[in-house]
Amino acid sequence: MVIRDFSVSYDRLIDYRDVQPNLALPGGIVRPGRKKNNMNSILVTGGAGFIGSNFVRYLMARTDSNVIVLDKLTYAGIRANLAEFDADKRFQFVEGDIADHGTVDDLFSRYQPDAVVNLAAESHVDRSIDGPEAFIRTNIVGTFVLLNAARTYVAAAGAAMARDFRFLHVSTDEVYGSLGSEGRFTEQTPYSPNSPYAASKAAADHLVRSWFRTYELPVLLTNCSNNFGPYQFPEKLIPLMTLNALEARELPIYGDGSNIRDWIYVEDHCDGLYTVLERGRPGEQYNIGADNEKSNLETIDTLIGQLERIRPAAGNADLKAGGKTRYDDLKTYVTDRPGHDFRYAIDSGKIRDELGWQPAVGFEEGMKRTVEWYISNPEWCRSVLNDEYNRERLGLGDKDSMSSASS
Repeated sequence: MVIRDFSVSYDRLIDYRDVQPNLALPGGIVRPGRKKNNMNSILVTGGAGFIGSNFVRYLMARTDSNVIVLDKLTYAGIRANLAEFDADKRFQFVEGDIADHGTVDDLFSRYQPDAVVNLAAESHVDRSIDGPEAFIRTNIVGTFVLLNAARTYVAAAGAAMARDFRFLHVSTDEVYGSLGSEGRFTEQTPYSPNSPYAASKAAADHLVRSWFRTYELPVLLTNCSNNFGPYQFPEKLIPLMTLNALEARELPIYGDGSNIRDWIYVEDHCDGLYTVLERGRPGEQYNIGADNEKSNLETIDTLIGQLERIRPAAGNADLKAGGKTRYDDLKTYVTDRPGHDFRYAIDSGKIRDELGWQPAVGFEEGMKRTVEWYISNPEWCRSVLNDEYNRERLGLGDKDSMSSASS
């Protein structure tokens, strides 16, 4: 199947398609919309995934850096997400595993990156319950391999590289565990992971911190709240519920839907990552969040409201065929998953106060953009929802055939 151009036009950035790469203006001025920096080459692992491809798109639009992507292309790593950059000399794609020493060592030797942004991860909680081994290999062993290769590379490159190199490890708020009805996660919150996924990310975070303390590798660590936006694989809550509703499938809600997540639009997360990469202090940890606490039920209701505005239920033939008149009628409450954290909430005061970062896209606006993107890109959705992925429920052990979502 030929995939169309599914690129995102960022309102507060510039559209990549309107930019000519490496345009040098008189007096050393860089084209407006691009940031001149000291990072000639940036290695992005997991760059074909959801956050990864959005971050690559951000770098290509906002910087003059060369971007090298390493991705294993598992089910959620989609090569077509980056097809728009294939003809650009600033972009290189390598298919490979971050846990493979030879592949990673060769990349450092061949491309000599000034920075590494580690976005490669197994990230679906339900999948980690059914099969944790892949999470151990990618999230823990893979991070170790990257850190060790970076340490060797920096040591051989000399004092200038040791001063300027950055290793940014992208993690999750799930390492902190679960909150009650009050309080927010800070960078000082003790780790208390409650799923194999969260435990594997917590272990990786500890490795990253130790490589700074022990080997003085200039690392940066970020922990982010739940992301949503274009290119997210449809096993996660928002894209899955969007596609299920459009096809008049049930909208399965864990428990009573009261579990709370703190949401951030993926573009804001990418901006936060670049802010940390550019201005963060080595050895420091930064929480990235947008203060959008919503219960799962509130999130689904907001999504339904946007669907009703863009694709009214009255005109949905599949809904009518199923004898329903509203998207709301598709809601179904299902058995909660084991170890389901009740509430996440991020305190992002440190990155805001220290680095001057602020989110720019509100929850309603982000949901509008997200729903519009999935409706406007049915070919992308069909290409990833192939016969190998049938939206079965995972993580319960009984293989219940009902669809579900990790949130």
